[in-house]
Formats: sequence, structure tokens, C-alpha cells
Amino acid sequence: MARWVLHVDLDQFIAAVEVLRRPELRGRPVIVGGDGDPTKRGVVSTASYEARKYGVHSGLPLRTAARRCPDAVFLPVDREAYEAASSAVMATLREFDAVVETLGWDEAFLAVDGDDPEAAAREIQRRVRASTNLDCSVGIGQNKLQAKLATGFGKPAGVFRLSGETWFEVLGDLSTDALWGIGAKTAKRLAKLGIDTVTQLAAADPHALAAQLGPTTGPWLVRLARGQDHSAVVGTPYVARSRGREITYQHDLDDWEQVRSEVMRLARLVADDVAAEQRPTARVVVKVRYTPFNTHTHGHSLATPTTEVTAIERGALAALDQFTGRRPVRLLGVRAEFPAAG
Repeated sequence: MARWVLHVDLDQFIAAVEVLRRPELRGRPVIVGGDGDPTKRGVVSTASYEARKYGVHSGLPLRTAARRCPDAVFLPVDREAYEAASSAVMATLREFDAVVETLGWDEAFLAVDGDDPEAAAREIQRRVRASTNLDCSVGIGQNKLQAKLATGFGKPAGVFRLSGETWFEVLGDLSTDALWGIGAKTAKRLAKLGIDTVTQLAAADPHALAAQLGPTTGPWLVRLARGQDHSAVVGTPYVARSRGREITYQHDLDDWEQVRSEVMRLARLVADDVAAEQRPTARVVVKVRYTPFNTHTHGHSLATPTTEVTAIERGALAALDQFTGRRPVRLLGVRAEFPAAG
């Protein structure tokens, strides 16, 4: 029997959970973000498919979302509800005779043996819907990369298979940022080298790209474009690689002494979080979003991993000191990163 990788992705997960709690919202544009007040500063956490038709997407300022979709229903973020729904879905997936690797609230990989992966995918959809009333899309591939990309072609609530035989037929003419792991910046760097499509990247010389983009990154990008991925589906429990806090201010912070005080306050909250988990912090990252919406981050590695609040606070301040701009600030964030496993 063949071994397949299935990527399960819950459709419009957060919005779907909210619609389950408020059935009267089904079919209406729903936007979840902040405290649900679009007149305040904040960003969209998720939007229903109906809202996405108006150009609303995750990370968009709530005020912009309200202008684009004035008839939308805005709701506050409710993490506990989403965590509970996610737990129910993952419990259902673990009932299958498969290795299950969770990727967060709304995604998981399953390693499945058999000659009919579509039947397995449809059974997953059936059971998830029966147990949670949530819909999911399932991508099928010979590896995790193929399965992850296949899911996008199956949305919403569909099944799609992507294999080595169909890879270039489906993806070959698409831009390089269609690949999982390639963002806009990398795509621009590749374009400057005359590489615009997946096919062109797959045909590139790994050694030449290594000279341009680094000895690890260059060859990895070529393997990516060829649909190659040797990473295994692992059944170890999902563990977050960081913990963070952030806040959007309703009025700009013009005084950088106040910015400094707020970073210290956020760092202490983060330190409390990591101490409660007993997971030492190796690096502290500070995020600053200037007015109107320019975001920058800087990090500082700690001498030794620790849960000690003073060390985490000092790390946050050291990261903040790397910011040279002293413009008005609308958002601050502090993130503690844990040491890499192994």
C-alpha cells in the first residue's frame, strides 16, 4: 500500500466557530478581531468567505475592513471558544489509524496508508462535521509540501490531490510565492535573478542560487519548486515555539519613555506566561507598529535560557534599543522565543 500525507485545514475556522454560536449569521459577512468594535484600532483575526469577497483579510485594520464591508458583523476574539473547538477536531482526527501532526488551531497533517486517499479524506470530512459541525478541506500529497499546497485548490470543503506526476501541471506556471515557504520578499529576490515561475525555479542551478541566496536557502528553494520534501509526519504533541503579548493603542504613543514603560510591562506579562509553563526563554523579540501602519521587529538573544522576569525584561529593552526611529507608535508587542528542540 502507498503512504499518503493528508493536510486537513478547517475552513474559515474562527468565523465558522462564531457562526455555530450564532446561526443567524450564516451567509452574512462576519469579521472577527480585537474587541469587536470597528471604530477602534485593531486588526482582523479572520473573515468569513462572504467578507473576503470585499477584500477583507487577516491583518487588515478593522477600520479599513469596516469601510470595505460596511454591512459586516464585527465580533470580538474569543480564544477559549476557538481552543475548545480545535481540541474537539484534533481529538476526532486522532481516532483515525494514522499519525497526526497538529500545526495549531486549525491545521493538521495525517500520514495515511492505503490506495484510496480520497476516500480517507472524505471520511475525515464526514467525521469532523459529525462531531463538530465544522467543515474542512483536505489536501492529498506524497509529502507534506504537496499536501499543504493541495489544500488551497480544494477549498472550501473539498478534496484535492497533488503529486509528483501533476506538480508542474498544476503549479508550473504560477509565481514562486505560490509555494509554501516563499514570501513576497524572496519572490522579489528571485525575480531579480530572472526566476518568476515555479518551473523556472525548479530548473535553476542549486549551486548558482547558493551563491546568490546562501548555501542552505538556495538549494532548498530549488527542492521546494520541484515538490520535494523529506520531512516526516510526527505524532508528538504540538508545542508552541514562542509566547507573546501585544497591544494596539487607541491613541498614539508619542513619548518614547512611555513606549519603554509599556515594553517593560508587556515583558513582565510574557515572563509570567513562560514561568507558568516552565519553558525557559532563549530570545526576546519586540514588535513596533508605527503610525500609520509600518511594522518592524528586533530581537535580542539571552545569555542563557531563563524564565527569570528581570532577564526577560532586560532582553526586551535591549531589543527596543535597536529601534532608531522615534515616531509615534500605535502597537507594541513582546514575544519570548523558546530554544529549538533537540
